[in-house]
Amino acid sequence: MRWRGGAVTSFSLVGIGIVAGLLSLNKSEAQATIVSIDRIYVDKSEHRMTVYRNGKAVRTFVVSLGRGGLAAKQKQGDNRVPEGTYPISGRNPNSAFHLALRIGYPTPEQAELARRRDVDPGGDIMIHGLPNGAGWLNGSRRQLDWTRGCIAVTNAEMDWLWRAVPDGTPIEIVQ
Repeated sequence: MRWRGGAVTSFSLVGIGIVAGLLSLNKSEAQATIVSIDRIYVDKSEHRMTVYRNGKAVRTFVVSLGRGGLAAKQKQGDNRVPEGTYPISGRNPNSAFHLALRIGYPTPEQAELARRRDVDPGGDIMIHGLPNGAGWLNGSRRQLDWTRGCIAVTNAEMDWLWRAVPDGTPIEIVQ
């Protein structure tokens, strides 16, 4: 038997088998740590997002928020994160950011209130990772609020959330 112009030895086959086994073990262990989340809670003043399963906190993330300040979103373009309880209403694997979970803002009541004030309530509020191509910002992005009204985490954290948060999961956002 030949392998890329060199002889395949029983040692190299055993080595390949061990590496493949370890890789599959690590993949299984990583998948085992992913649980299905059934509630998300965001405290804007603390810059913390905690995810829950059966009433128990599973994981807490430090988040970056909208650059418009901590007040509740009032209208399109104010760069603020809304407050209230919403469902995770979808996902965008082709986002300009590393994955995105859509937050079901505005509620019908918020949309009606905005209509009465003759303003656009905005939309496209997401939990997302870093801008595509800017993964090198992972650590420094936590030091300021930079989004246009979304909730941002690191790309690795977003990968975890993408797998753990099913559509329909409620997210409560408070100040």
